[in-house]
Amino acid sequence: MSPGHAIMSRLHIHTERHLIKRIGWLRAVVLGANDGILSTASLIVGVASASAAPKEILIAGIAGIVAGAMSMAAGEYVSVSSQADTERADLARESAELKNDPAAELDELAAIYTARGVDEALARQVAIQMTHNDPLGTHAREELGLTDLTAARPITAAFASAGSFAVGAILPVITAIFCPPHLMIQAVSGASMAFLALLGIVGARAGGANIAKAVARVMFWGAFAMAITASIGAIFGARVG
Repeated sequence: MSPGHAIMSRLHIHTERHLIKRIGWLRAVVLGANDGILSTASLIVGVASASAAPKEILIAGIAGIVAGAMSMAAGEYVSVSSQADTERADLARESAELKNDPAAELDELAAIYTARGVDEALARQVAIQMTHNDPLGTHAREELGLTDLTAARPITAAFASAGSFAVGAILPVITAIFCPPHLMIQAVSGASMAFLALLGIVGARAGGANIAKAVARVMFWGAFAMAITASIGAIFGARVG
């Protein structure tokens, strides 16, 4: 077997799976689920601290699910759409530059490879070859840092955020439904902290991050948010009462 065939054979057997490929959906899913658990649990705890009736607490929780999911979808769609618009504008400008002054763009691409440590003569040869195959794609990747893995997908991001928010938000509501009314604050708070910890573990494993740090981070801010809303609910509940 020739060296070239041996290398190709090893590459065929050893297929790498990079975690960066998950960044498109992982961010939206983790953010949505975390926000769903935390905001809905905080809402329930805050309303319960104001001495509201169980029916009113559940109505507030369900309303929080619907409003939060729609807000997450709209916000994510608008945000990622803005990113997509910027990407399209950059690509259009790069396409015009390639058409109007291809020599300057070739020099620019060669300079990028040279800055990365490639010999000048070889860098220019590589730039010529890459430009011949896919000029716009090459400049988008090398000059602008745009790839298929990181491309903005507004609709996907919107659905992922809304769906994950709803899944996360339903957990504290279910807890509130089945727990005794006099233990609602403790039960929802404790269960939500457990849900947040589990989400931190799942997100860390999916993204290859440190599990302990991820869990500590999400639990700290979760406890902080629920403590604040519980205090506000208790204060306003006492004043109204």
